[in-house]
Amino acid sequence: MRPAVSRLTVTGFLLILLVGLAATSAHPQTPQAPSGPIAELRKAIAGKENQPAETVFKNIQSLKGVPAERLLAVMDKGFRPALGVKCSYCHDPQNWASDDKNEKKVARKMMSMVQDINGKYLKSIEGLKSDKPAVSCATCHRGQEKPATSMEPAPAGGR
Repeated sequence: MRPAVSRLTVTGFLLILLVGLAATSAHPQTPQAPSGPIAELRKAIAGKENQPAETVFKNIQSLKGVPAERLLAVMDKGFRPALGVKCSYCHDPQNWASDDKNEKKVARKMMSMVQDINGKYLKSIEGLKSDKPAVSCATCHRGQEKPATSMEPAPAGGR
């Protein structure tokens, strides 16, 4: 069983996602307006926006303790543009809690990997030019579903 993630770790991860968003915000295929499913979810949680995500949504595993509205913002402004995909890439919009899509399982594991890189490995490297070195989804994905494997420009497109 994995130990509970501290609130500080979750806050740090959210900050890293938003930093990653800054790197992808200029991506021409990434609209910044809330998508249809996100707008619908915002309406559905009206009045519960500040409650912990796991009390508002079903099957929250990786971002427990995050306010429900912030979870939606992270998905819409962090994950979606960092991967260049729509919500339906990882989620079944008819059953958001479903774990049937392998992409959702992979995303959870990759979130854990990013937390480990930032919390364990980068913090232990002396001499880095940043006080708070960090990676995010955008570091490797650069707005594409598949992580970049070279420094070649990412191909246009995405789902």
